[in-house]
Amino acid sequence: MNLELIIVDPRWQGLEALATRTVQAVLDHCDLEAELCEISLLACDDTRIAELNTEFREKPTPTNVLSWPAEDLAAETAGQAPELPTPDFTGEIALGDIAISYDTCTREAAEAGKLMDDHVTHLIIHGTLHLLGYDHIRDLDATLMEAVEVNILGKLGIDDPYNV
Repeated sequence: MNLELIIVDPRWQGLEALATRTVQAVLDHCDLEAELCEISLLACDDTRIAELNTEFREKPTPTNVLSWPAEDLAAETAGQAPELPTPDFTGEIALGDIAISYDTCTREAAEAGKLMDDHVTHLIIHGTLHLLGYDHIRDLDATLMEAVEVNILGKLGIDDPYNV
């Protein structure tokens, strides 16, 4: 897998190994050949993610994770898994970009009484699933996405974050 990690906030120590393991788990779950897949992950702070959230979603506030899929893979029918991406003419699968904020992740993990690594793992799974066409706008899609997240988290030995 080609995971381009861009760390602009030095507090993101150890993120490379965690992100690689997490993205690999998502790609394995979706039966995608990881060595063909490309993802860019920006590890930033609340200031930068608020700028991105403002620019791309017109929401001038920080958030935990944002994603920009390379292509729209969303299922047209609610509650159905999206189509899997296919390699381009070079044989690669460009999935897209993810940004994650240290400040928001740290605050959310503390408020929920969760380990930071477990929370970040969940958010990277969430962002990667968005790149693969999963969404949570419609109720049935949200239920499906949460079930997939919980399944992958379980394979990584992390408890269901929705059942607290």
